[in-house]
Amino acid sequence: MVEQDRLIQEFMELVRVDSETGNEREIADVLKAKFSALGLEAVEDNSQERTGHGAGNLFVTWKGDSGVSAPKLLFTCHMDTVVPGREIKPTLHGDGWITSDGSTILGSDDKAGLAALFEAIRVIQEQNIPHGQIQFVITAGEESGLLGARHLDPSYLDSELGFALDSNGEVGAIAVAAPSQAKIQMQIFGKSAHAGVNPEDGISAIQVASKAISAMKLGRIDNETTANIGKFAGGGPTNVVCDHVQLDAEARSIVQEKVERQVAAMREALETTAREYGAESEFRSEIIYPAFSFNENDPVVQLASRAISAAGLKPRLFPSGGGSDANIFNGLKVPTVNLAIGYEHIHTTQERIKAEDIVKAAGLVVAIVQESTKG
Repeated sequence: MVEQDRLIQEFMELVRVDSETGNEREIADVLKAKFSALGLEAVEDNSQERTGHGAGNLFVTWKGDSGVSAPKLLFTCHMDTVVPGREIKPTLHGDGWITSDGSTILGSDDKAGLAALFEAIRVIQEQNIPHGQIQFVITAGEESGLLGARHLDPSYLDSELGFALDSNGEVGAIAVAAPSQAKIQMQIFGKSAHAGVNPEDGISAIQVASKAISAMKLGRIDNETTANIGKFAGGGPTNVVCDHVQLDAEARSIVQEKVERQVAAMREALETTAREYGAESEFRSEIIYPAFSFNENDPVVQLASRAISAAGLKPRLFPSGGGSDANIFNGLKVPTVNLAIGYEHIHTTQERIKAEDIVKAAGLVVAIVQESTKG
């Protein structure tokens, strides 16, 4: 069914197209042409007007065969990569691993998913496999904080069950839960004074910030919740009491209420400490994507599990600690899980993937389509 040589050649072609996040125009045009060659039309939304990225999100709706009863399926991947992702030189080694030359990432995150989708479409067409409606959504700006998905035009969406091809782990693993993330910015405004002549007339924003941080519970809050201060910025000459500090932070939890409680606790620690020292503070937070959580009884998980077994693989359910476009689609009321496709060491120059795992991923997409028609 799946032709490995054809699939790997296409994967190599895709990773050679420069597509660092924010610069997606070239890869978007390549993908449009590939869909067109398969008889499918890719429609681009205008999200780039809001994101400032090089392209919008691509939507492809493949009509179902007449008389086929199946849920409307969504498959999603992202077109962008992290840096360094220019002039990638992929190599298939004798042991089956594919890597870059070590000077760049490989880009299997997420071009392995893209290659798997294109191969699956070819297999379905060549084998005349009956199918219901299938929608492919290829996002821009995923590596910039899910920016493309967060600004996509939901009027294009017409799906009932979703599958993202964008998780690490062995093919067959299903990310059935992922956290919400709150982006947090805290400002502390103290009062400047000469540090040697009259420091008592000043209010050190650095001291206030340090005390506030020490009052916050950070790191691993519980088995579902984390929080972190990522940036502490402020200061100047040592002879001046620092009057301003900015803290950039985040909180995550698989349970939406827990991330909201963690954000509230961090706000309370900041505001209480600022009042104690006579400083002013500002606290801003934004939920940039919602949490999701499924179990083995949910239809989207049952379909994925049946397909994995039908493909000769072993289903394994796990919670993810990071967000993906799947979070956004769940927030848009399309139940979506994230499927592992086998890549390793992503976002580093040691990134790699086995050729056989891309083959398995393509076969899994075909299996999902087949199982969806069995009721």
